[in-house]
Order: sequence, then structure tokens, then C-alpha cells
Amino acid sequence: MSDRELLISGNWKMNHTHFDAIQFVQTLAALLRANPLRAGRALSVHPSFTALRSVQTALESDGVPVSLGAQNCHEAEKGAFTGEVSAEMLAKLNVSYVIVGHSERRQLFGETDEAVRAKVDAVCRHSMTPILCVGETLEEREAGQAHAKVSQQLEAALKGRSRAAVADLVVAYEPIWAIGTGLTASSDDAEKMAAHIRNEIEQLSGSEASSSVRVQYGGSVTPESAGELLRCQDVDGLLVGGASLKAESLYEIARAR
Repeated sequence: MSDRELLISGNWKMNHTHFDAIQFVQTLAALLRANPLRAGRALSVHPSFTALRSVQTALESDGVPVSLGAQNCHEAEKGAFTGEVSAEMLAKLNVSYVIVGHSERRQLFGETDEAVRAKVDAVCRHSMTPILCVGETLEEREAGQAHAKVSQQLEAALKGRSRAAVADLVVAYEPIWAIGTGLTASSDDAEKMAAHIRNEIEQLSGSEASSSVRVQYGGSVTPESAGELLRCQDVDGLLVGGASLKAESLYEIARAR
């Protein structure tokens, strides 16, 4: 485990109405009041767009030590993009983190590396932190192409950016074969890829950026698997899907050691 702050992010995906979200925050707030997270750990929750304002109000009114996150944004500032949400709209709700390039967005909605880069641009323009998702399919892993695929995604999103901008990013390694399948990469697999990500960032942006960037692991994380993953030297947090839908479960993951 490194000295970098660990960030545990709960990605709710298309779950929870705004009523559900308020109840979730109330439960999580009570847990954190009773037993706060130890120093060096941070939490973010990423509701659907319809619940963002409700969660913002619930977090801020009670001073809950949890950052508000979003699951996606459009790359344009504004315009005729029916059904889309801009980075500026998120920033006005005090969103801190925006997930960009999640494997479901890439696979189900056809997001390209170019689109992902443009979204990172938009998030950074509005002083929020992108959680840039990278990861390989099972076929790519079995063919020995996992590192090459992740390197390609990192280069497409980060090449040419300032060292300071890259240093402030969060990169989430989420092997596509482990998303929602119940399969989890071993801690050894997670550590090797996290170290590879850090090495790739050093090549792109230098050692200072590489040592500062936070690398999360995502992929069917549970309270039972969280501790071993968080003990990895180059893993600085977790991007949690299904297990983040219950406040108690997300809280257990954030406390895992």
C-alpha cells in the first residue's frame, strides 16, 4: 500500500431513484458518524443524473464526508445533443469526479478512444477529476494483449497533456471480463496491471506524474475481496459496481484492510 490517498468510488450505474439515493446517503452518513474512515481514505458516490441534485443536497446539508461523482458526460460545452449532460452542468452541482470511458460506455454505446479523450478534456476544463477507465476483454487477455490494450487506451487519452494534469487524474483498471460477472482479478493480476499503468504514465508524462496518479481497480469488487486488493502497492482505491448499491456494503469496502 502506498502513501497516496485511497479513493473508493461507488458507481451505481442505472440503479436507485432519487428517493433511494437520499435513503442511501442517510444510512451512509450514520455509519460514517458512528465510525469515520481512517486518515488517507476517501469516498465518492456516482448516482444517475436524475439523483445528482438530491445526493448533492443530502451530502452538503449534513456535511457528509463523501464526494459527489457522475457516471459520464458529453464532450461538448452545449448544443443540440438531446438527452446528454455537459461537464459544466455537473460542475454546477459541485461534482468532484466523473467516470470517463467505462467499459460499458465503450462496448454498449460505441465510445471510441477519441471520444474518451474529448470527455477527459471537458471534465478537466471544468476543474473536476476524471476517473479514466481502461481494461481488456477476456479474449485480449488470453491472447497476451492485455498490457498493449491498456497502453493504447492510456496513450490515446493522455498523450500530450501537461504533467500536472496527468498527476491529478484517477485511472481505473477494470478488466472487462470481470465487470458484473462475479469474477475478480487476483490481487497479483491487479498489482501487475496497476504497476504497468504507472510505468506507462511515466513514459508519457514523467516520474512525478506517475508517482502521483491514483490507480483504482474495478471489477466485481466485494467486501470480501477489497482488503487484499487495497493492500497492493500500486492500487490506490476501488471502483465498485454492484456492491456499492447498499450503503453498508460500500462502507465495509471503504474500511477494508
